[in-house]
Amino acid sequence: MGLAFITEGSIPFAAADPIHVLPACIIGSAAAGALSMAFQCTLMAPHGGIFVFPVVGNPLMYLLALVVGTVISAILLGVLKKKVA
Repeated sequence: MGLAFITEGSIPFAAADPIHVLPACIIGSAAAGALSMAFQCTLMAPHGGIFVFPVVGNPLMYLLALVVGTVISAILLGVLKKKVA
């Protein structure tokens, strides 16, 4: 679902631990959005994910922005989430 930018699959994780999950997701998403703006990526479709990749302007930088945002979110989740014993 994530590759299609369908975010409903993340709701149970965010609802279970919103204090830790939401900031990580928000910061990673903000970074990806800021990078895509800085890279002047364009997308005329009102959706995202792999389905619209062929119509993205500046696709390599768009992909880089997505990867950087994902890595930031993953690192923050790793730092913020409690360790399960």
